[in-house]
Amino acid sequence: MKNQWSDREAQTAVSRGDDAGISEDLALRLYSARLLGQDGSLVLHGGGNASLKADIKDPIGETLPAMYIKGSGRDMGCLEADGMPAIKLMPLQRLRTLSAPEDLDDLAMVNLLRGSMLDAGGPAPSVETLLHAFLPQAYVDHTHASAVLALTNQPNGEDICGEVFGEHAAVAPYAMSGLALAKATIDACEGQPGCRGIILSKHGLVSFGKSAAASYQNMMDLVDMAERHLNWGRRKIFPSIALPVSMPSASEIGPILRSVLAQADDSLPGGYRRVVLDHRCDDEVMNYVNGQDLSRYSRAGVVTPDHAIRTKGRPLVLPAPDRADMPGFAEEAGRLVADFCAAYEAYFQRHSAKDTIMLNPMPNVVLVPGVGLFSAARTFSDATITADIAASAMSVIAAAEDFGEFESIPEKDLFDIEYWSLEQAKLEQAKLGRNLGQEFAGHVVAVTGGAGAIGAAASAAFAAMGAVVVVLDLDGERAAEVATTFGGLGLACDVTDAASVGSVFETICATYGGIDIIVSNAGAAWQGKIGEVSDELLRRSFELNFFAHQLVAKTAVGIMARQGTGGVLLFNASKQAVNPGPDFGPYGLPKAATLSLMRQYAVDYGAQGIRSNAVNADRIRSGLLTDRMVAARSKARGVSEANYMAGNLLGREVRAEDVAQAFVALARAEKTTGAALTVDGGNIAAALR
Repeated sequence: MKNQWSDREAQTAVSRGDDAGISEDLALRLYSARLLGQDGSLVLHGGGNASLKADIKDPIGETLPAMYIKGSGRDMGCLEADGMPAIKLMPLQRLRTLSAPEDLDDLAMVNLLRGSMLDAGGPAPSVETLLHAFLPQAYVDHTHASAVLALTNQPNGEDICGEVFGEHAAVAPYAMSGLALAKATIDACEGQPGCRGIILSKHGLVSFGKSAAASYQNMMDLVDMAERHLNWGRRKIFPSIALPVSMPSASEIGPILRSVLAQADDSLPGGYRRVVLDHRCDDEVMNYVNGQDLSRYSRAGVVTPDHAIRTKGRPLVLPAPDRADMPGFAEEAGRLVADFCAAYEAYFQRHSAKDTIMLNPMPNVVLVPGVGLFSAARTFSDATITADIAASAMSVIAAAEDFGEFESIPEKDLFDIEYWSLEQAKLEQAKLGRNLGQEFAGHVVAVTGGAGAIGAAASAAFAAMGAVVVVLDLDGERAAEVATTFGGLGLACDVTDAASVGSVFETICATYGGIDIIVSNAGAAWQGKIGEVSDELLRRSFELNFFAHQLVAKTAVGIMARQGTGGVLLFNASKQAVNPGPDFGPYGLPKAATLSLMRQYAVDYGAQGIRSNAVNADRIRSGLLTDRMVAARSKARGVSEANYMAGNLLGREVRAEDVAQAFVALARAEKTTGAALTVDGGNIAAALR
């Protein structure tokens, strides 16, 4: 374990803090907390904790003993002062006199913590606030160090840790987070005077000190002791099962998993609760999932209780798939998902109280020998967090198995933490703001011509509704730039080339698990009198403005069929499809064919729940109608540019964002297929009749 502390960086943090009105102690507290939070072997996604005890003046000038504590769910890796609320210390320390955890229920503890805050508008204090408050040291750090977890998650983990850490760290027996863990921690600390930290059995590690540097150094030293004892970095090699000769790829497995993990729900778009996948397949993951004893060690429980709210207590383990029998794999996967849900419901019934509401019983982590680890969630960010946690747990379990035998907390303790109201509140707080109004959470959307005006607007509109969006464009750099604005994926794609289209859809399936909505938008306008244009030009236009739409739609429909949850095809057909203009035949003819193509997909695939619709837009500033063209046309007609662009019944310019909202509206129109929606401000000549 390498010490990352830098005196130069620490001084820079102090200087920045001074400019912001932050004390030196708090600035160094934040600096060392970020060092810990940026190391994935110590802390992951909102986990871990850090605190600082200090005297603080209240609004009337009275000096009070107080403690800065990381806000619940805040990311230590980028922690700032607004993420460490200050809280009065004495009311918390008095709680140690309570004889049993039952004397302080969750609501009472939350009320006490909130009531003790010096700034009621700050984030909720960490669920481990009492642990930090009971310890007397000024600086306290709490991590879930992987090496320490590998030692303590053993049948005799407490004895092992006692031998490894000796006088340097006391060992606290496992206790439920909150008052019980806080009392166990301070008891262990006082039972071993002079210790530099506390090993929390089957949970993590606490270090402390008189300064930020001292507490950080103690954390590094204790983790280093664990790593040296384990020979950390030596990879456990699990004896592998015999894999089928022909293994399918993640892109082939993804749509099947999304199919069996989808849940019918008419209140959601498309009638299903869909999930997005994140796939991992590095050497460590593959060594783990291919192990002969995978069913035992992967189902032995979590490596630290906090993980339960993300990964559940165990993953779903599927058999190794054989490309020669994918239907058989899909059928078996569906059966095993049903078995998993039944087992989870039985687990819930064994431990739940009358007023407890069961969480979704679906698995959040799926292990597929020969293919890797898949996490599933409603958003890709949540899927990424779950995959990161699951992959980290694999390294801990592998190290534990190499050292001895991995053993987690008992099932009842797992249930208590998974259904602990404060942990659930932390999870809900993390989701708040991501899911409000995000109807298309769980959907994967691809937009062709995504770097253009209409494509970029459509991409942003679906992303704002919660969808994972893939921006496809011939210009891959511009596609990536557009995708960066909302955290999507940008890929280069030539929609006229079957290999290019096949490759990007394979990437989409490998990255997210499949596809749900296609906005087939790429196009270009060729002009000329139809009796005078060359066959070559007309064929080029048909390749892009008709056959490319067919190629993209055909590829997408094949994936949607494997998912079995329907889907949406959306075509940019253009006003030219129904109201051809002079000298625009090379553009209008293939667009008219595309309008018919849209209807044919509605006819042929409606029974599978795949809807097909189009938008007919006109006079939109874009790559087809540039500012230069607007200036020339308005001048030729003797009107201003504004009047030219607003030359419709409503007298208003139609923008790319209006077309994007039309695409979204059609995606939301559950009972509409085979329809063309006009977005032109009113043009009777272009109205469908």
